[in-house]
Amino acid sequence: MTGDGTEPYSTLRFRVGDGVGRITLSRDDGLNAINFLMTSELLDTSIRCGEDPDVRVVLIDGDGPNFCGGGDLDTLSGAGDHLPEQLRRQTAFFNAAISNLARSAVPVVVAVHGNVVGGATSLLGVADIVLAAASTKFRLAFTSLGLTPDGGASFFLPRLVGERRALELILTNRRFGADEAERWGLVTSVVADGELEAEAMALAGRLAAGPSRAYGRARTLVRDAWDNTLETHMRVETETIAEMARSDDAREGIRAFLEKRRPVFGGRKPDSG
Repeated sequence: MTGDGTEPYSTLRFRVGDGVGRITLSRDDGLNAINFLMTSELLDTSIRCGEDPDVRVVLIDGDGPNFCGGGDLDTLSGAGDHLPEQLRRQTAFFNAAISNLARSAVPVVVAVHGNVVGGATSLLGVADIVLAAASTKFRLAFTSLGLTPDGGASFFLPRLVGERRALELILTNRRFGADEAERWGLVTSVVADGELEAEAMALAGRLAAGPSRAYGRARTLVRDAWDNTLETHMRVETETIAEMARSDDAREGIRAFLEKRRPVFGGRKPDSG
């Protein structure tokens, strides 16, 4: 660990502070392109976020001019006849990281800027809240290379924007902006370019101060609703709310409401404000 609490990875930065596990894509290629090493480091950090009790929210963002320019084409072009084998290895790590983040027991926030291309769109799918800088540009790009989506992109996208829109974006590979992405529900809100980091950190801080177990179980309920009947899902809701009612956070939340004060969840110190 470095002096500022940042863990030493090669393709990203990872640090935990004030309840926030922050994963920052960080390569010196200007694109933060996804290569084999990045997928393995994403998997490692996703596991660490899941195992660290100090992580109450996960924030994913990017260094430099772009959030992520998709797959590292230099690496892929050098694979030659071994490209299928390399893609199987790379997607194995990437898929596992995506699954861990999608099934996270705490909220996940993603903040994007610059270009968001290809596999980077899968990271939007694991998020509960996505903030986009106003100048952000999105592009699926897979079929323009003669390839198909990976990392769950073809799973998340229809659920977020609808099947027709998802197919249009995958087949045409056209670029679209943050405002359009917000209208479709691909991102939650658009913020001024210079305010993205501050907005993302403020949001992550608010979530970290909240009832993180209830947040995590609520996100699981919403995601699992796609696969349940109404009656099955209501039974799961009943079991979940009963489980949460046994928690210290629930007792504190109800007590604080009755006492007309701000709740202090997870044993955290109350805000000065």
